[in-house]
Amino acid sequence: SEKEARYAAEKRKLAQKEDSQAHRKQVSLMNLAQKDENGNRVKKLSLILKADVQGSIEAIKDALLRIPSDEVELDIILSAPGNINESDILLAKASNAVVIGFHVDVENKAHAEAEREGIEIRLYTIIFELLEDIKAAMEGLLEPDVVETVVGTATIKKVMKLSSGLISGSLVDSGKVVRGYEVRVKRNGEEVGHGKIGGLKRFKDDVKEVEKGYECGILIEGFKGVAEGDVIECFRKDNVTRRIKM
Repeated sequence: SEKEARYAAEKRKLAQKEDSQAHRKQVSLMNLAQKDENGNRVKKLSLILKADVQGSIEAIKDALLRIPSDEVELDIILSAPGNINESDILLAKASNAVVIGFHVDVENKAHAEAEREGIEIRLYTIIFELLEDIKAAMEGLLEPDVVETVVGTATIKKVMKLSSGLISGSLVDSGKVVRGYEVRVKRNGEEVGHGKIGGLKRFKDDVKEVEKGYECGILIEGFKGVAEGDVIECFRKDNVTRRIKM
């Protein structure tokens, strides 16, 4: 019927719109990670800079290029006075760049094109805020520092062979042990193995963590050489954003 045909056409139109939105390029200061043809992360921040007058352009460019970083390339593709126009957005799309405006407006066609293509436009009236945002974006492109934090230790009192593997009957000496966290196994103060807590039990119950002073059964994935008296050192790894010092 005509009603069913109209309904089917509307569904196709909606599906096409959703597919277009899902596949359009999203370019923003918070989403700048690119990869080269080998899948390696490219540490490059591309900008299109528009400002009210040439003097502002020169001052901002000079300040941006003073941000110290040997690991992130800052590429100012275009810098010019004047409002942000449709050509700026098309260039941003082609070069995976963010559009930065200082004391300027955005033309209607440019705004519509940016919305359609997922290009972010950042407008500023204070140079310091502009610089802080660009510095933060560059920091986001740096490989983070990986920091290890020991969350607890446990001493193995008895090793049991079960169908699931070697279970270390242990007493938590400090902090807590947590399922899924990595562990180092130490014997007489020396590391003898490394793995991950794949299973953790209190009596017959599977638990997520066990705190100091309690006994538990620990299944270590990746290391099968545990022995009575070994100390299990449980730790987590956190990615910490590196900061650029001005």
